Amino acid sequence: MGDPAAEVSALAWAITAMTDTTQRLARVRAVDRPRAFTVISEAVWWVTIVDATLVRHYSEAYDTVMAGQTSAERQLTEGTLAGLRFVRNQIGDEADLGEFIGCRQASQAAGRGRITGWKWQPIPEPGLASLSPRAQAWAMTRYQAYQAHLAGHTIGETFRRAAEFLKLAAAKAPITEAAMPAAR
Repeated sequence: MGDPAAEVSALAWAITAMTDTTQRLARVRAVDRPRAFTVISEAVWWVTIVDATLVRHYSEAYDTVMAGQTSAERQLTEGTLAGLRFVRNQIGDEADLGEFIGCRQASQAAGRGRITGWKWQPIPEPGLASLSPRAQAWAMTRYQAYQAHLAGHTIGETFRRAAEFLKLAAAKAPITEAAMPAAR
């Protein structure tokens, strides 16, 4: 482990970045595609960074908040976070973020012209032959979570669900109030 004060500061900074980025999604217009894909990519990154930090360094707080959910909520939360991990791992290597997102909205009212109304698209099963059996199982679990919990759902609902859970877990982490950013 490192310096506990630095870890707390890093978590607080990551929570702030995640919150700012996920809130920015609602302000980005669908007509600004380059900016839209940049903000979505940043949101994927920050949500998965905060998730990994909480799992590794504040697992008791994470598990407490997860255990406080109903079975259906827990499955949805876990599936959403696993699906976002799959997206993060795919967009850096083999896939373009545009392959995951349907940019057409059923109507302008669905998202008032905002990217929060865009939907994650079903995607074909990834090629995993080059991976070890353990890595194949890991990737397939996350792919299935993506298909079950992200595909067909809007960008807005996905990131809202993930960020709400992660902020609750961070609030339960044994860190000083002074290190956490003020709630907005």
